[in-house]
Amino acid sequence: MSNIPKIVILGAGYAGILTAQRLQKELNYNEADVTLVNRHDYHYITTHLHMPAAGTDSVENTRVPISKLIDEFKIDLVKSSVQEIRPHEKKVILEDGTLSYDYLVISLGGESETFGIPGLADYAMTIRSINSVRLIRKHIEYQFALYKNERHPQERLNFVVGGAGFSGIEFVAELADRMPELCKEYDVDPSLVNIYNVEAAPTALPGFAPELVEYAMDVLKKKGVTFKIGVAIQECTPDGVMLATGEEIKAATVVWTGGIRGNRMIEAAGFETARGRVKVDEYLHAPGHDHIYIIGDNALVFNPEGRPYPPTAQIAMQQGVCCAHNIVAAIRNQQPRKFVYNNKGTVASLGKGEGIAAVGDKLMKGWKAAQLKKLVDMRYLFIIGGIPLVLKKGKFL
Repeated sequence: MSNIPKIVILGAGYAGILTAQRLQKELNYNEADVTLVNRHDYHYITTHLHMPAAGTDSVENTRVPISKLIDEFKIDLVKSSVQEIRPHEKKVILEDGTLSYDYLVISLGGESETFGIPGLADYAMTIRSINSVRLIRKHIEYQFALYKNERHPQERLNFVVGGAGFSGIEFVAELADRMPELCKEYDVDPSLVNIYNVEAAPTALPGFAPELVEYAMDVLKKKGVTFKIGVAIQECTPDGVMLATGEEIKAATVVWTGGIRGNRMIEAAGFETARGRVKVDEYLHAPGHDHIYIIGDNALVFNPEGRPYPPTAQIAMQQGVCCAHNIVAAIRNQQPRKFVYNNKGTVASLGKGEGIAAVGDKLMKGWKAAQLKKLVDMRYLFIIGGIPLVLKKGKFL
């Protein structure tokens, strides 16, 4: 019987794929058996999903076959869905089998958080996967196709986006950019289209400097976006949304981007969670389980001021690198490394040729920020796939 330790990685998002790539780089031949479990045979770039959802980019530009990112002689890719995690048995139950492990990495990704708002789960769409953005794009196009065939068609041209954080702002920007093309294609008067961005918090884009938030909102207002900031969605219905102010917005399209929680499977496994996230220790271990690492959207990590870091792609990638290092250290009986987040800056796209960015104390907006966004995206492509992936998927214009 083999004494080689078994490492199982659940999920091939930002955190999972970086963990897998670092393990195959740092581990010696036959030092461990590594299995990567993912429900699809591709890795998708979550921060790009808002573009194919709006129809301003191809869905193919947001995904990469996992076989192109890992060495399948070193890592076994299992295409399956996780059904259950059994920490005390050191087993993971898949839809078509069971895996045992010595070291487990949980990076299953997050789920949409509806905050208990009635109707959101039933009637709103979310930007969470390749299939979900395909649905949104086709749904939007279908509303234009239906518009002139109905007696009271205005709600077909009303679009509500709940949430004005990163995802919401980037999506409404792309949606606004797409509208002139759709109006021309379907012979619709552009003045009839309404895009509403609703946010319960007192400001859009929390975390950005007020001057950048103001700039972003001005850019999007000029593109036709109507903001309702400091106003909560009270209920989502088949006919649109009801706001806490009592106002009803009739809309055939509601897209919810207002929050992400961790994975319910982690709660079901018996870990102590806060909104589906586990407060990991300084080495990214699950409390009380030195052989289990939790990273990405599933991990709760606090900054020096005691506030949780938002679950971004940037922090997930850094966790993946640290996690791989610590697993190798555990196998070799070496000292693990504490996870310390290095914030390299924040960039948000505002559609074609527009963006905002904060890098250290430097604030950027407009064309320069948009170019920085492209560089950030290409840097990630380079990290996971080298120059060939940059040339294939990168945006240079």
